[in-house]
Amino acid sequence: MAKKISCLIFAIIIVVLTAFPAAAYTPTGFDVDAKAAMLISLDTNEVLYEKAADQKVYPASITKIMTLIIMLESKNFDPEAKVTMTEEVDALITGTDSSVSNVQEGEQIRQIDLCYFVLMQSAGDCAYLAALTYGGTVENFVKKMNEKAKKLGLEGTHYGNPVGLHDEKTYTTARDTATLTKYALKNETFKKICESTRYTVPATNMSDERILSTTNFLHDNTTDYYYQYAHGVKTGYTDEAGRCLVSTASYDGYNYMCVLFGCTVSPSLRYEFVDSRNLYRWAFNNFSFKQIADTKNPVCEIPLKLAWDTDHLPLYVEDGFISVMPDDADDSTIIIKPNIEEGQSVEAPVKKGQKIATADIIYAEKVIGTVNLISHENIKSNFFLVVLDRLKAFFGSSYMIAVYIIIGIIVLLFIISVIRLNRNRTKKRKVKYIPMDEDKE
Repeated sequence: MAKKISCLIFAIIIVVLTAFPAAAYTPTGFDVDAKAAMLISLDTNEVLYEKAADQKVYPASITKIMTLIIMLESKNFDPEAKVTMTEEVDALITGTDSSVSNVQEGEQIRQIDLCYFVLMQSAGDCAYLAALTYGGTVENFVKKMNEKAKKLGLEGTHYGNPVGLHDEKTYTTARDTATLTKYALKNETFKKICESTRYTVPATNMSDERILSTTNFLHDNTTDYYYQYAHGVKTGYTDEAGRCLVSTASYDGYNYMCVLFGCTVSPSLRYEFVDSRNLYRWAFNNFSFKQIADTKNPVCEIPLKLAWDTDHLPLYVEDGFISVMPDDADDSTIIIKPNIEEGQSVEAPVKKGQKIATADIIYAEKVIGTVNLISHENIKSNFFLVVLDRLKAFFGSSYMIAVYIIIGIIVLLFIISVIRLNRNRTKKRKVKYIPMDEDKE
């Protein structure tokens, strides 16, 4: 309860950090089987744990997160409109070993039902049907997927098909997948689908109603891997990719996302569910919100110019900063380091709330976030100081320096001319006058 109260108090001032700042926490009491992994706070974007997060991995059906995004964001998406399963789809999926639905050729289903087939049941034939429906061709749909990946800044991601079938052109990273999933969860329809454990597809022109079940055992209470705080998002598997899972979990005001790729394939143990559950328990039991900086106390001062009654400006954190940190974190290792260079200053006038600089929040010698530093008061400039400063600036400008040089050259030339002129006059004075004889004998 104490954690929940703290969360509510600090929520109004929490700072959203830049995407996934690094952290240096290592789980204790268990090993993470996955080849690539991330555990991220969805409240602060901090990374509590990562393993080969930028390493290239094969996504398998995790690909369908992007597939569904393109579907839902298509201008042609109409939840109640119907699409028809085609022979072309059957030709595309045959021989791929992909999981398929029981939707028959010629059967019509609603577009919203197609979404559930793609994400919840992970049906490859329905992913191809979606590609043809919203892209015209599979190639065009995949192009849309890659364009979206580029727009989201997924530099380590590329798609070769909408299903997740093994393909050297279909790859991603754990970090990219976390970014993608965070984006996808902003869509309420996506969120509802991925968090569903059961879904009833209404009767169609060729089938009675049917019930779909999630492939994510972590939030299915009929399985041995059920974890009551987990929700969604997507499973994936191919021989090359191993077992993969993206999931989220929430407890007592804390929200996390876990991304796993390349878990060991075993007939007796689903490591992706075990790893995720262990990481969530570790986070919930060992971390809590910690207020590191508030808005009431100044962090530092910066020299202030052109103000009459003060020469230093105190700087405050713009918004309170909260971090998810170990319960036993040593406060003495938390540092707020202003990014102000030696000799840097600010000139009046200054407005209240004006951003002056930034500061890094450092814990255990690693930057865990950055905050803005602002002024808490209005400070007027002094007219006479401003005039003097502008005159000083004008007479010290490069333009005036050039003028000074030109004047200096002119004066020098004048002096040289005067000297030469004086020398010539002196020479004339030194010439002797010899009078002519008036009489000659």
